[in-house]
Amino acid sequence: MKKSEIEKLNIVKTLDATKYAGKLYEIARFPHSFEKDMVGVTATYTLLPNGRIEVLNAGYMNTLNGKFKSTNAKAKIPNPAEPGKLKVYFFPLFGADYFVLELADNYEYALVGSSSYNYLWILNRQPQMPDSTYTMLVEKASARGYDISKLIKVEQVTSK
Repeated sequence: MKKSEIEKLNIVKTLDATKYAGKLYEIARFPHSFEKDMVGVTATYTLLPNGRIEVLNAGYMNTLNGKFKSTNAKAKIPNPAEPGKLKVYFFPLFGADYFVLELADNYEYALVGSSSYNYLWILNRQPQMPDSTYTMLVEKASARGYDISKLIKVEQVTSK
């Protein structure tokens, strides 16, 4: 994606890492190899004393009773003037862009993309999301140029 295209994504201008910290449930995502066949997926963000963010991605293979799988990563905000643009490091030298595109005022949900149209997530503080919120986020993703036909809903637990 070119710089001008990234600017059109309209990444959030303010992000309080303390408020963003905590568990978010993956409501929908684009398919990709590192989450293939996973359900009940969550991302837990923990703010570290050095300002970085610890990321724990976890879920189950195939069914909510399937084998549990988790991955740790570290994230940082490279430019404090652009707090919605994070870099997530699953390996020390490999950082992936993590762009917060939409964020509820109370940090209840987030729409997350990347510097590529190949990655998109809809995240929520609860395992279920109201249909109206989901539809609104899908429409906002589409308006940014994402191919929403690729979105897959993620099976989640029915209660916290």
